[in-house]
Amino acid sequence: MHVVTLRDPSSSVAAQVVPDAGMIGTSLTDEGVELLGQRRGLQAYLADGKTMGIPVLYPWANRLGANTYEAEGVSVTLRPGENGVRADPAGLPIHGVLAAYPGWRVTSESGNEISAELDFGDDERLLASFPYPHLLAVTVRLAERTLTVRTTVTPTGDRAVPLCFGYHPYLQLPGNDRAEWVIETPPLRHLALDERGLPTGESADQPASSQRLGSDTFDDAYDGVQQGAVFAVSAGGRRIEVHFERGYSAAQIFAPAGEDVICFEPMAAPTDALRRGGYRSAVPGEPAGTAFSIRV
Repeated sequence: MHVVTLRDPSSSVAAQVVPDAGMIGTSLTDEGVELLGQRRGLQAYLADGKTMGIPVLYPWANRLGANTYEAEGVSVTLRPGENGVRADPAGLPIHGVLAAYPGWRVTSESGNEISAELDFGDDERLLASFPYPHLLAVTVRLAERTLTVRTTVTPTGDRAVPLCFGYHPYLQLPGNDRAEWVIETPPLRHLALDERGLPTGESADQPASSQRLGSDTFDDAYDGVQQGAVFAVSAGGRRIEVHFERGYSAAQIFAPAGEDVICFEPMAAPTDALRRGGYRSAVPGEPAGTAFSIRV
């Protein structure tokens, strides 16, 4: 596979992206120290969709509440195990259909930037799960110690395209005890979840906060994320910030037990919005763009 290495012209920060494996970011290092959770590695992502690094969750982030949805006047039935659909342990469709998808086409590449696109409307298997023809473009740029991911959705038919996707950056601070990591979050609205990880409809405002991670675990959903909001994790003189620059109004914080990783997941809409509503759409003639960045 073609592994693209990006180097920051102004620092020791470097990154790797693999277009042939779904435009996944597989590495982000500073002076050789790996800052992305490798988990089971790239091969497990290719074989089973087991996430690592920075995968794109497209066209929906996290899970849907059933194998059917209706959006933009179209009713869709999903079939886990077919057309790229994977299921969580409860049998719910999770993380979209592009895990390790090989059909990306690199459109430009330089020492610190790569752009690639995917014609979603050119693959009948993709359209079977998400029948909204469009062009999906992603640009990843590394500069000034910051990895920026820009995503553009351009409808190519006469149908609007729901924007419910997200990214899942696994961050780590090697050499520092997880219990000593300090996490910082902006003002948010915390969404109550049921036992399946789906929003119940109840919520509570949460002020900006800073706390030691300790033995706490997270798999928590939020909305009300303001443009420019910053999430951070720090310890031992190192700090990693995730900036929700534009287009991401929802988030998931994930810090599982038994793993030294934490995720601040940028999401264009809350979990299950494709079924429940509450999402934006890219309309024909008006491409929609989003951006988030990871600053080391």
